[in-house]
Formats: sequence, structure tokens, C-alpha cells
Amino acid sequence: MSDMLRAPAEVKYAEELDWLESVDDGPKPFSWRLSPKMVRLFVLGSERADGLEREIAPKWFGDRSFVERSIVTLASDRGLLLIGDPGTGKSWLAELLSAAISRNSTLVVQGTAGTTEDHIKYSWNVSMVIAKGQSRASMIPSPIMTAMEAGVIGRFEELTRSTSDVQDALISILSEKYVSIPELDDDNIVFAKPGFSIIATANSRDRGVNDLSSALKRRFNFVRIPVVTNKKSEAEIVRFRTEELLRRHNIELEVPPTLLDVLLQSFADLRAAAAAAGSDDERLESALSTAEQIGVLEDAILHSNFFGARALTSETLASSLVGSLARRSPEDLAILNKYWHGVIEPRSREQSGEWDGFLSGGRKAIATLS
Repeated sequence: MSDMLRAPAEVKYAEELDWLESVDDGPKPFSWRLSPKMVRLFVLGSERADGLEREIAPKWFGDRSFVERSIVTLASDRGLLLIGDPGTGKSWLAELLSAAISRNSTLVVQGTAGTTEDHIKYSWNVSMVIAKGQSRASMIPSPIMTAMEAGVIGRFEELTRSTSDVQDALISILSEKYVSIPELDDDNIVFAKPGFSIIATANSRDRGVNDLSSALKRRFNFVRIPVVTNKKSEAEIVRFRTEELLRRHNIELEVPPTLLDVLLQSFADLRAAAAAAGSDDERLESALSTAEQIGVLEDAILHSNFFGARALTSETLASSLVGSLARRSPEDLAILNKYWHGVIEPRSREQSGEWDGFLSGGRKAIATLS
């Protein structure tokens, strides 16, 4: 794991998954490695009422009903579509579910405008075809086909970014649960084994890119993942991800709770302003998601560690926030400048403390970028 830039969940939490599997006496659907109850425990963490000998830390922070509905869907013969705004943790939840159910979260197809049918079915090793002709040995199965043959979970990221041809091919896989290989005379059908399912993700902001057909929608159960607005939950997510970053980089740097409060309040303010805005030009291009909030804090931590005094300051946090959110010039800079003058400046006068440095750092960053 030490020589992986980012270990998949089944590697990162291998010891925990092994332990859960060893104590799991619940019924398991198909070829699942864990029972539905243990899958939920792995994702959401344990509680005292669960009666486990060890604590299982939460890895995804959200409503329990979303996770339970996702697990129930995967135990049926329908696909699971996680839909929501960017940065709401859809992909992370899909990875955790795949790791807990199949111990393999890497069978992934990334949906783009360039994704083709071959990416979800199969392609050919051209040199082997030339040498020996077309056969199962010269065929290159897609991640989805591999998942079908193994009876495990396959993943499809950004489904709405793929073209209608690709979506139509997926309808056949979800409906018939097999893939035909017309180029072969024998052994020319790959049937899905029990346990196979697909977890797809889609951004709700991508409407109009390649809308899902009614036929494809019927093959999925939709679970909508909302933006986290509860400050306590959001603080837990940000703290969890930040601690991971510090461990990964072996950084000994404290994030003062007061600075975390400043970050959370700033994002809450900007979201409220975006909701009240009358047009897109009055809104930041950023989705202001929890993931972007984590990115702002990570950037500030790394800057403080490498170029600062190894202590996170409100000035550095403000600079990171402006640098991360000012994507359009001059529109985003004008919005941030208005926010700094209209909200941060009065708050600095009233509350002082960390808000003084936050005011100063943000002003400097805006001036630099203007």
C-alpha cells in the first residue's frame, strides 16, 4: 500500500474488511463477501448497540437511508444510480460499497464523450488476432464484462456524459444479463453470474449533456445524494478527509477548530448568496460542495507545511479559498470581492479573532488575481 499513490478502499481497509468477514454470521446475497448489515457497518461505522468487539470508523457521512437503499438495490437485479451535485461523495460511496460487497472496487468505466461500446463490452488484442485469429484468448473484456463473469460489482462513472449508443448497450446488459460475441462461432456468450450489478454515478448538473432514456432509467434504482448542509456532518467529513491527508503526507500540523469554523461558515455564506442570486453571472462557478471545501483546506495545509511556518493560519486559508473558487475572471473575483467587503469585513469588526487574518488574506489574494 505504501507504493500506491491512492490505494483503493479494499486495500486501504483490508484488515478491517477481513475482521468483519470473520465475525459476519448474517445471510449474504449471491457471492457477497459481507452481509448487508456488515456492508452498512463498514460504510457508516459501528455503534455501541451493534455489539462488536472493535469500533468500525465511519467512512461516508450521510443519511443512513441512502446507504441502506443502495445496499438493497444491489441485492436485487436492478442497477444502482447515485445522482447528485458534484462533490457530494457519490463516487466514494460507490467505491466503498464495491469494496465491501466484492472486495474489488477497480472494475470502473469512466463515462466521457469518447467512451464507446467497446469500453463496456469487449475489444480485441490485434496482434493475437493477426497471429491466431479471433478467440476468447484474444479478446480483451471490459471492466463491466469482467464483473459479469466474476459475479461482482462493476462501476460506471459519469453515466450521463456517455453517448446514447453506449447507454443503449448498457440497457442490454442490465436487461438480459449477458453479452453476445458475434465474431466467435463457439463460446460466444458471456453470462452474468449471480452477484453481478452495476453502480453508476451521474451529476445532476449534467442535465442536457446526454439525458438518460426512459428505458435506461427503468433499469436503475435512483438514490439522490444531497449536498451536505448540516454543519456538524460537514465538519466530520472535512475533519476525516483532512486527517487522511495529514497521515498520507506524514505532516504534523494542527487544524485549529476555530479555523475549521471559519471555513464552514464561509461556505455556508457563499451557498446562501448563490441561492439568492438572480442569474448565473451572480453565482460562483464552483458548486461549493463539501469536496471543494476539503480541497481548499488541503491546499492551505500543504502550503503551510511547505512554504509557511508549519502552522495553519487564517490568512493562508483565505488565500486558498479565493484561489480555489475564483475560476472565472472577472465574474468570480467580483463575487468574492463583494462577499469580502459585505460579509467578511463586518464580521471581522464584530468578532475579530481569526476573521481579521481571514479578511486580510482574502483581500490580498483577490488583489493579486485582479
